[in-house]
Amino acid sequence: MMKRRSWLAALMMTAASVLAVPAMAQDEAPDALVKRLSAEVLNTIKTDAAIQAGDVSRIVALVDSKIMPNVNFGRMTASVVGPNWRQATPEQQKQLQEEFKTLLVRTYAGALSEVKNQTLSFRPMRSAPTDTDVVVRSEVRGMGDPIQLDYRMEKTPSGWKIYDLNVLGVWLVQTYRTQFAQEISSKGIDGLIAALAQRNKSAAPAAPKAS
Repeated sequence: MMKRRSWLAALMMTAASVLAVPAMAQDEAPDALVKRLSAEVLNTIKTDAAIQAGDVSRIVALVDSKIMPNVNFGRMTASVVGPNWRQATPEQQKQLQEEFKTLLVRTYAGALSEVKNQTLSFRPMRSAPTDTDVVVRSEVRGMGDPIQLDYRMEKTPSGWKIYDLNVLGVWLVQTYRTQFAQEISSKGIDGLIAALAQRNKSAAPAAPKAS
């Protein structure tokens, strides 16, 4: 189940990646932006021979360059750490954000390698033109029954950004907040940072073999 959730989260993040010029991204509605760009990004994944061959480093680069710039990572990290975020020093906050980003990049990179013929279908937006915080709802199709997935987006000076994801009814921020709270309770902020660093080190992609 967790592997399926990570795959869907990856697809969701991919659908929300922004490849347009900043001016266009700022003017475009969040659902229109996602609809227009998701096809481009998914097509890249499906047609890139290196990605299809399982080149993890290339997938990591794709996620880091095309997807993560469109996430409000400061807000997301603060949310998953919860009330303990205010107790962390600026240096600890920086380390937490870096390690959490690395965790998500590698999680999504591994899942993206499984994308084959899946497609996305979007539900009508229920928001006003003046809204600055919306939920974009979509479904992934091509792997049995359609599966609903949602993501929360906020309008920023540089365009719409993702700050939370819902996969199979589970919001990403709440899931990680529970895990992180347990780690902080037993080992403190530094303990959480160390645990994330070790997890990321263990999940680091191996260097490609020389041909």
